[in-house]
Amino acid sequence: MPRKPDAGASTWIDPDDAPELTDEFFAGADVYEGQRMVRRGRPKLEKVKRQVTLRLDSDVVDGLRATGPGWQTRANTALAEWLLRSSGAAVAVSDREP
Repeated sequence: MPRKPDAGASTWIDPDDAPELTDEFFAGADVYEGQRMVRRGRPKLEKVKRQVTLRLDSDVVDGLRATGPGWQTRANTALAEWLLRSSGAAVAVSDREP
């Protein structure tokens, strides 16, 4: 039966075998302005969406989901339009998913 290697044993890795640092590597790096890290990604919305729990009939949810990607945004728009028609309260609607 072969002998197991020692738990603390490590193999030496030649630093010359390290991968080359390409422009693609540096494109994914964190960007700093002075001591402050600049956030990347999607910009913040002026009016953020809130997550809520809402109980709907199964057929309503199935029908909305059947419309494909973006169904939650379309539901949000439909509710905002209903609110405007029923109470006259204008609601700013974001066209992006949260």
